[in-house]
Amino acid sequence: MALTLIDKLFLDRVTNYANEVMPDIDPQKTPISTQLEKLMPVLKEIAAEEKKTVEEIFIRYMDLASEAAIETNKKIKQKLDENNEFNIQIS
Repeated sequence: MALTLIDKLFLDRVTNYANEVMPDIDPQKTPISTQLEKLMPVLKEIAAEEKKTVEEIFIRYMDLASEAAIETNKKIKQKLDENNEFNIQIS
């Protein structure tokens, strides 16, 4: 499923905010609770604008971030497959 322009703008907004407030974190090592605490201001702001709960906004962000990661991985795999001149199996 391709992201819509609105989805991309939403995802960019949260991601840009995250990059500002957490520029040097390792998402794999930083507890989710810490990351969520840092994102809370932008999540609350968007929730107020869209008249939704913070939970709904957070779930939307996580869903879209997952979709974006899947699309990125597909593009990388496709590029690797195109450049794989030795027919090496890439899983």
